[in-house]
Amino acid sequence: MSQSAADTMTTKNRQLGGLMLLVAVGMVGLAFAAVPLYKLFCRVTGYGGTTKQVELASNTVIDRDVKVRFVANTHRDMPWEFKPIQVAQTLKIGAQNIAYYEAYNPTSHPVVGRATYNVTPHKAGEYFSKIDCFCFTEQILEPGERVVMPVVYFVDPDMDQDRNLDEVTEMTLSYTFFILDEEETAEVLSGR
Repeated sequence: MSQSAADTMTTKNRQLGGLMLLVAVGMVGLAFAAVPLYKLFCRVTGYGGTTKQVELASNTVIDRDVKVRFVANTHRDMPWEFKPIQVAQTLKIGAQNIAYYEAYNPTSHPVVGRATYNVTPHKAGEYFSKIDCFCFTEQILEPGERVVMPVVYFVDPDMDQDRNLDEVTEMTLSYTFFILDEEETAEVLSGR
């Protein structure tokens, strides 16, 4: 093999190595960005049963009832007791309503938690709109503390125009509380 052919091959190998390094760095970057981008996507589109966060209630109420059921779960590491105060509510689509969940910390130390949520059926999630909610913000419960947390919501009247949802008469709003890891907990507790 001539020297020029060897130099050309070395240059091509370096270019390929550099390209592969860029691809690897890009994939690591996408892995770190995937969760926040997915959460943003779900909040905006209602994909996967994720509800929409809105500032104001609907100014239109239609004569179609929908029953909303409430479910509460805790991750296996979360020591709290967590439950909905009401099992279900029936409301007119477009009407603002409020539901309550209760959390209790039975431990002897402060516990910081964060809730995630979804709506089923998933195809109706984009029409479930929350005005005020305790989800995605840290909740601190002191030892033995019991709190009631409200969710102010309505079902968007645009749901009535979606022919794929004509048969939907019931929705379920489900929350799951997770305990924050030790580092996040220390950060939240030091900032109060």
